Amino acid sequence: MSEPTGKYSITMPRDIAEAAKARSGPSGLSAYVAAAVARQIERDNLNELIAVAEAEHGPITDEEVQTLRDQLHQARREQTHSGADAA
Repeated sequence: MSEPTGKYSITMPRDIAEAAKARSGPSGLSAYVAAAVARQIERDNLNELIAVAEAEHGPITDEEVQTLRDQLHQARREQTHSGADAA
């Protein structure tokens, strides 16, 4: 079951609105804008979590970020290879 909807009036630059309308496809502009806002809310929530974690544990260094990225890429490679072996 989908969430109840409401009708809202928003103002945005015409070029952005036209680009969004052109890309929205069959789902329509409202669905496109709702998805964009949902992604922004997720980003805002993540930024808040990062701020809390950094306040408690200190900032994350560039080296730590790169190490985690490397681990993620390695896990994806392993997952891709194990998936190919199972086929």
